[in-house]
Amino acid sequence: MKKRILYANANYEEIVSENGYFVDKTHYIEKLEKVGNPVFLRPRRFGKSLWCRIMECYYNINQKDDFDRLFGHTWIGAHPTPLRNSFFVLHLDFSVIDSSGSIADIEKNFNHIVNSRIRSFVTRYGKWFKNTEIFNNEVSASGNLSYVLDAVDALGSPKLYVIIDEYDNFANQLIVENKDRLYQELTSDAGFLKTFFKTLKEGRKTGAMANVFITGVLPITMDDLASGFNVATFITLTPKFENMLGFTQSEVDQLLDDIYQDWDMDPFTRKEVEEVVKSQYDGYHFVNPDSEALYNPTMILYFLDWFCEYQQIPEMLTDMNLRTDLSWVRRITGANPANTEEFVNQLTTENAIAYDKNFLVAKFNMFQFFEKGFYPISFFYLGMLTRKDSFYLKLPNLNMRQIFVEYFNELHRIDVSTKYAEMMQDWVQSVLSKFKFKII
Repeated sequence: MKKRILYANANYEEIVSENGYFVDKTHYIEKLEKVGNPVFLRPRRFGKSLWCRIMECYYNINQKDDFDRLFGHTWIGAHPTPLRNSFFVLHLDFSVIDSSGSIADIEKNFNHIVNSRIRSFVTRYGKWFKNTEIFNNEVSASGNLSYVLDAVDALGSPKLYVIIDEYDNFANQLIVENKDRLYQELTSDAGFLKTFFKTLKEGRKTGAMANVFITGVLPITMDDLASGFNVATFITLTPKFENMLGFTQSEVDQLLDDIYQDWDMDPFTRKEVEEVVKSQYDGYHFVNPDSEALYNPTMILYFLDWFCEYQQIPEMLTDMNLRTDLSWVRRITGANPANTEEFVNQLTTENAIAYDKNFLVAKFNMFQFFEKGFYPISFFYLGMLTRKDSFYLKLPNLNMRQIFVEYFNELHRIDVSTKYAEMMQDWVQSVLSKFKFKII
């Protein structure tokens, strides 16, 4: 049966049931079990949500009988750890939290979203708790989480595993919209968000919680929460986990092998396709600039989705869903147009910008994020720049270079933007002219 390209699908169960192509990263589950409270940051659309769903399926005690179907084809299926399907799992996604209105409005929405997930959790695992009251509609998210932790602690086992996807999404929106006062209230000692993370910390302390896995884009909010969750282990820049998300060259090669066989593709076109995808989507180095580069997985699947459907290279090689929100670019560089133009000139003419690697490994607060010296670091976390060496960052690939120039031409209408546009067009055409595919 021919497999499917399930572009932008973060539902692991559906990928399995719909026979979707899947790049197996499950050997990292075993590695993660040795890390307490891991925090793993990557740019938008780099596979974080799918990974969170995979972990939920793996640890969820309610899915124990479904393990072979879900993981039989994976590395972890052949090498399961003793912790497989042994926890209650509370999976939270903070990207759906509305950041509009006052701090009271944000807190109300936070409580509504998180409490709805806790309510579903209670229903899902209700047989374990019998008649124990562990949810109250009138209580805050932190309060209901405390009830759950108390009930789990009293039960003894199984323990609770918490997964938080896009932990900083709604906080980032406050930064983008220049709502600095609201952001400071959100992350203050008396704020509801810090209280929630303190509850998580307490759950780890008592042993009711087995672990907490957190994803996001930026380290700002976690740093500003400070003592609220000072038990976190940041693995974003750890060599062991550099390739946990994103596709390596060998993984892309295997994916293309499978597609060419399943879809009966003309093998003569293989080299040309490899050259296009490598120039457009490869080139990310998050830890070691001398290590194997990574492909953006969503960009690759965007390309392959079209390619499998029409067996042609798409004219539009840029997935517009991958463009970092323009408001972020404006917020970072808009304060000083002269700095912006200097930054653009440096990258578009030399594709290299100096950075202090000490800034990259250190956590930093919101105000540092918008200082000129932190521009390269800010764009690194947003996925627009990557490591060239120990002294310079660069744009990772042709796709991102074109996006980057378009951003700034649109934002600042720089006088030389026409030259840049022509340069980029010439570059794109020179790359594509080598290929024999029909561009539609």
